[in-house]
Amino acid sequence: MKKKIFTANAPAAIGPYSQAILSNETLYCSGQIALDIDGNLQNSNIEDETFQIFKNINAILKEVNMTFENIVKSTIFLKNMDDFSTVNTVYAKHFKSTPPARETVEVSRLPKNVNIEISVIAVK
Repeated sequence: MKKKIFTANAPAAIGPYSQAILSNETLYCSGQIALDIDGNLQNSNIEDETFQIFKNINAILKEVNMTFENIVKSTIFLKNMDDFSTVNTVYAKHFKSTPPARETVEVSRLPKNVNIEISVIAVK
């Protein structure tokens, strides 16, 4: 079973993909960038970008009655690995008990020329 997940409380996809897909009890959330629900980039600094991304992820999780505690895997794409510690500080605020498995990769370019993108997988 594959169900498209959409919430108006997170930015719409900017390409031919879904905000998330729910398959059985697993949510596959597409990579989120620092767009607000009006499509405006919130990228004055890496901290603001990261907080906006987590706001978007939270909205998608809520759509399927999940929380950050349901996330089992995340992937972080960073334009500059020098931002790693700042991103980690914001990241840690969202995972109080058992943080998910994760990888962080430095990339040369991201959609809309943002500095960070995060995707997650969550399980009920």
